[in-house]
Amino acid sequence: MPELPEVEVCRRGLQPEVLGERMLGAIVRAPRLRLPLPATLGDTLAGQQVVAVRRRGKYLLLDCRGGVEDGALIIHLGMSGSLRFVATGAPPGNHDHVDLLFARQVLRLADPRRFGVVIWQPVGAPLHPLLAVLGVEPLADEFTGDWLFAATRGRTAPIKPVLMDSHLVVGIGNIYAAESLFRAGISPLRAANRISRERYRRLVAAIRETLADAIAAGGSSIRDYVHSDGGAGCFQVDCAVYGRAGEPCRRCGGVVRQVRQGGRSTFHCPSCQH
Repeated sequence: MPELPEVEVCRRGLQPEVLGERMLGAIVRAPRLRLPLPATLGDTLAGQQVVAVRRRGKYLLLDCRGGVEDGALIIHLGMSGSLRFVATGAPPGNHDHVDLLFARQVLRLADPRRFGVVIWQPVGAPLHPLLAVLGVEPLADEFTGDWLFAATRGRTAPIKPVLMDSHLVVGIGNIYAAESLFRAGISPLRAANRISRERYRRLVAAIRETLADAIAAGGSSIRDYVHSDGGAGCFQVDCAVYGRAGEPCRRCGGVVRQVRQGGRSTFHCPSCQH
């Protein structure tokens, strides 16, 4: 699914195109995705000016003003969703469920598995439950080695699934957790509460570096993810361990191993990571 780097790349692609623009409305072609789609979405968005394009974890937020009520349009791309710009009047495909209508173009949400989210959050309403449970942003100043060390003292689970827990820290998906742990030299099998403060400081630096590199590479296009202009990310091409089971480690020459953790594949080098 699109993770933090992919969503951040999407946000950066959308911002110059929609910031300051007014929406004419919306076309909704499906009654629900993961959650029901608002029946009045088109009326709510008509006349709204986009005043900010934000990201919270893996959610995009389009802050809007000037319509029937001020608020934010919250979008999640689900397991396989994408947002792309198409020409006004372009015929939709089978999986094109929502169009956001602008004067010059249409922002179209495709979601083959229908696990995405499109919801309206009025200004002044309680924070939506989907956002209220999210943990710290890994690119924020408060995400430090000292913080992560303290937050994991009571966690006996292996560090990799802990890093992927969005209630603790958001947006570190399978690829980025594996690559960050490799860069930090930490085994994904090590219990979270058995990692020292100094190693957590190295891990946080590795997470920041990995996410920054992924954003610069346009994210990872493993399955259906594409940019808003139809392009693909390429971070996966240079992965050190992810998807490389049985191949030589690029650092030590040993063999990259694959194990299962929480139903997900984990890739690591037993020689470099301990």
